[in-house]
Amino acid sequence: MGIVELTIALHYVLNSPKDRIIFDVSHQSYVHKILTGRRELFKTLRQFGGISGFTSIQESEHDFYTTGHASTSLAFAMGLQEAMIREGSDGKVVAVIGDGALTGGVAFEALNNIGHLRIPLLIVLNDNEMSIAKNVGAISSYLSRIRLDPKYNRLREDIERALKSFPIVGDTIYQIGEQLRESLKALLTPGILFEEFGIRYFGPVDGHNLERLILAIKWASELNEPVLLHVITKKGKGYLPAEEHPEYFHGSAPFDIKTGKPIKKSQKKTYTEVFSEALVEIASRNEKVLAITAAMPSGTGLDKFRDKFKDRFFDVGIAEQFAVSFAAGLARGGYRPVCAIYSTFLQRAYDQVIEDVALNNLPVIFAIDRGGIVGEDGATHHGAFDISYLRCVPRAIIGVPTTGRDLVSMLKAAIKVDNPFFFRYPRGEIVDDELDSFDDIEEAKIGKGRYLKKGEKIAIIGLGRPVYEALKAATMLEQEGIHITVFDALWVKPIDEEEIAKILANHHIVITLEENNIQGGFGELVARLAAEKSLKPPVAFLGIRDVFLPHGKTDELLHITGIDSEKIAETVKSFTKKTNGEIFKKIASIFRINGSQNST
Repeated sequence: MGIVELTIALHYVLNSPKDRIIFDVSHQSYVHKILTGRRELFKTLRQFGGISGFTSIQESEHDFYTTGHASTSLAFAMGLQEAMIREGSDGKVVAVIGDGALTGGVAFEALNNIGHLRIPLLIVLNDNEMSIAKNVGAISSYLSRIRLDPKYNRLREDIERALKSFPIVGDTIYQIGEQLRESLKALLTPGILFEEFGIRYFGPVDGHNLERLILAIKWASELNEPVLLHVITKKGKGYLPAEEHPEYFHGSAPFDIKTGKPIKKSQKKTYTEVFSEALVEIASRNEKVLAITAAMPSGTGLDKFRDKFKDRFFDVGIAEQFAVSFAAGLARGGYRPVCAIYSTFLQRAYDQVIEDVALNNLPVIFAIDRGGIVGEDGATHHGAFDISYLRCVPRAIIGVPTTGRDLVSMLKAAIKVDNPFFFRYPRGEIVDDELDSFDDIEEAKIGKGRYLKKGEKIAIIGLGRPVYEALKAATMLEQEGIHITVFDALWVKPIDEEEIAKILANHHIVITLEENNIQGGFGELVARLAAEKSLKPPVAFLGIRDVFLPHGKTDELLHITGIDSEKIAETVKSFTKKTNGEIFKKIASIFRINGSQNST
């Protein structure tokens, strides 16, 4: 809502798609979509088969960048503008970035190079003082000072006119008085930070005054040099509940449109809520426990920790790399930092996980929220890779809780372990019933799984939420006289080698199950164990099949991925009707990658 006038002004002045508008994160691209031929499709937004909640190169020629992660627009836009110049195009590239995204390190790396190489890029800084939660840090404070300065628009011109006005020697002073001129600008000009990067600064401009926006964008876009236009907007503008509670309305669940109050259909807790409550309980008994978020206190459930332990809570802004290295330092100093980060965003800090945490064998605890399929946010936000990219990290302990009780027990174990500890859990409600007192939940036994069903011939070995789907499938199959084994592995590293080896030895077919990309995933780990121990049953992998899953309801995506109870039951039954040779052919067909799937 806050970017309505700004988007209209951009499209009024610019000629898309010849001129290319790059939206950072691209949450704010809804108005852009409506203005570029997708108005009638807007009712399908974030639904399976409908348009994405982000810009998508597959949707429209007006979208030049598929993205859902922050701080990357400037680097991409810089590269795109350079490519267009080399190709002789006179089209303009405009990067629209929020002040929250400006806290990310890659944004500053881009600013450094844009100014240094003098790339004629127009940067529109959409400043609403928010990322998801209220922005934090020195950059936020700096922009706040600019917002509050009533003299911002005239200062640069006034300084230059004053220097030139000296009789006779004015032009000389202007040309040779670099030190004086820069000192005066540093003293008076609000945008000096960007000026020092070599980027000309204009603003701030009222982001809800359409006439002024059009004039400012027209003026700035005509300059053949790097320019930053600072625009002040209000998140949720025009809808009072969103204006008053912008953090909640960043990406809201269903709500009453008149009151803005959420509509919650179930009384069950979510995994995030269970983590939140358990961490507060544990921290109340252990003063060494600290909590870190990268601009997502409510999304990760750390808002409750913040409210109770303000001096032990750190919101570092959209800066996951910094968050992980900062946690490493805290751990080296004797504390137990808990980094609560979405799976998709932990990817951004992979080097820090390896170099700063694992190499130094530091007891940083990673609560990886949104592991697996996240639903309507789609390809940019599914946590489809964490099991694969963490499996190979030496010294890492990796757990995947299935129930809320599992999550609590793993957190209890994590606090006492001296290794890097990762546990990932999905978005949504816990699969078990309401939890008892956290005191009644025992500390997890690291590396030990459990049987949920014991059967014969066919076994399913799984991780996380899909194991519950396998249990439902096993109950359905029992009605048809098919009795299968369901084993909840719980751990990726260390894996429960002893019990999984027994299952491999005593079953004709083993099916692995994971809410993760099968490339480098849990299934391959089980297959490797079988090979190392010379155990021969065919192993079939069920999981995300080397694709970027689209957006849609979580239940729909679990179904098309083949890891809901109905599809699991179908897969088991297909194996019961085949000879050994046919089984191997069936497994080969499961593994075959379909190109059309990839495009989907």
